[in-house]
Amino acid sequence: QVQLVESGGGLVQPGGSLRLSCSASGIIFRTSVMGWYRQAPGKEREFVADISSGSSRINYAESVKGRFTISRDNAKDTVYLQMNNVKPEDTAVYYCNQGRSYGRWSWGPGTQVTVSS
Repeated sequence: QVQLVESGGGLVQPGGSLRLSCSASGIIFRTSVMGWYRQAPGKEREFVADISSGSSRINYAESVKGRFTISRDNAKDTVYLQMNNVKPEDTAVYYCNQGRSYGRWSWGPGTQVTVSS
């Protein structure tokens, strides 16, 4: 059974930074393309970034390019999202799952990120 658990969210001021983590179990993490997604209030869930199994291929949504960095640690079955220079429009619940060109496992609880002064 796949289990995804996101953490690291919180309240941050505009221009600040946060590092999100997602730990995975029940999957062969080291061979999986992993992605981050977010859902703002009243909006559809959207793609943020994904990373190939060996970290050689990384994709970002245009809205976060240059500010967010996705990475992974296959020894820890964990994928990260470093968020720098955050903006109010980054406020959302953040989730991890497979990369955007792949299927979807059951969604985890997500982690809330709120950008506000």
